Amino acid sequence: MSDLAGNGLPRLTVVGTGYLGATHAVCMAELGFEVLGLDVVPEKVATLQSGVVPFYEPGLPELLRTNLDTGRLRFTTSYEEVGEFGDVHFVCVGTPQKKGEYAADVGHVDAAFSSLIPVARAGSLLVGKSTVPAGTAERLARLLAHHRGEEVELAWNPEFLREGFAVADTLAPDRLVFGVRSQQAEQQLRAAYAPVIAGSDGRGETPVVVTDFATAELVKVAANAFLATKISFINAMAEVCEATGGDVTMLSKALSYDDRIGGRFLNAGLGFGGGCLPKDIRAFMARAGELGVDQALSFLKEVDAINLRRRARMIEIAREEVGGSFGGMRVAVLGAAFKPNSDDIRDSPALDVAASIQRQGAAVCVYDPEAMDNAKVLYPQLGYRDSALEAAKGADLVLHLTEWAEFRTMAPAALAEVVTERRIVDGRNALDPVAWRADGWTYRALGRP
Repeated sequence: MSDLAGNGLPRLTVVGTGYLGATHAVCMAELGFEVLGLDVVPEKVATLQSGVVPFYEPGLPELLRTNLDTGRLRFTTSYEEVGEFGDVHFVCVGTPQKKGEYAADVGHVDAAFSSLIPVARAGSLLVGKSTVPAGTAERLARLLAHHRGEEVELAWNPEFLREGFAVADTLAPDRLVFGVRSQQAEQQLRAAYAPVIAGSDGRGETPVVVTDFATAELVKVAANAFLATKISFINAMAEVCEATGGDVTMLSKALSYDDRIGGRFLNAGLGFGGGCLPKDIRAFMARAGELGVDQALSFLKEVDAINLRRRARMIEIAREEVGGSFGGMRVAVLGAAFKPNSDDIRDSPALDVAASIQRQGAAVCVYDPEAMDNAKVLYPQLGYRDSALEAAKGADLVLHLTEWAEFRTMAPAALAEVVTERRIVDGRNALDPVAWRADGWTYRALGRP
């Protein structure tokens, strides 16, 4: 292995500077490591090197600028420079869903490893962090052994970032998972995460699970499948509540007191979206089919279906509220990102609903605190305004579709001054129905009377 950096820590590289890679690079530099980030897109490298984060993530821009200034962090487009610099190389490229298929596209992962393998120094460690189908690490290990023998090793270290909380999740994760085949690889990973494992924020040591490649690959998709199942379960209960007159928010509250169940991810509403849960559960099903165990994950088809049904139900309720037809109606949509504290609009339930309503004849105006620019690119047919009040001006119906704090704390009376009709549908069950109804609004939500 190479000489360590002057501070005694290994030097790290991060291949891929999208959401995961940029966050990992910046946060590892914040922990004291010398970090070199790589991307094959020169514009991405130039943007980050100038101190600008090309997506919204609270706290990350400040850390980027700080660590660029200290010199611990920089970016490049050169694999040769990365290979010469790094002791531990983290591969953080994306694995999108294949077009027309459920399976994950691992082309970016293969390309990154193919470029990194020839240039990595002897004794260095290649670490996959991308979410991949089980068996990918084994295949890459064979490729690595073919070209480099035993002089360079592979490890798999899945990520568990939550958009909006990614800085905290990197600096103080709830666990680390190391998929390794040797004690040497484990020790190299432990060195690369030494400040994290030690719990430098005073919260105690971070648990480390050391396992094989396949288990390390499965942990991430299994976690996402479980969360998706929990979300879809409470949304299935919302369907039952609508049929029986029950209140899904009270049902969720009662369930949350059971320690076996808990209350996290048990809030019924419009359902999940984003770049991880939907594509990961579909890729998980596809891989299970390839392995001949598709029946084991057949329940995920219904999890996915329940999630998509919530969007259709939201449109039905909105249509009912405007008298059965969207023709000639003005609809204000509060929210575009798939979740608050993010500008990510991938598979956004909010924009899916907004576009569907617009296609059915409504004039739709959207406002989101952070995701407007991204939304305008993919949904140019929608109208956009610079504030909630401007979006709601003259509206016959208001839809609350992303639970930003700005919307949750909004005064019903302020919105009432600009709308044509006081009608709101709360797609996230995050508003106070008593307050809105007291101000003369017709309030409806998914799964509650």
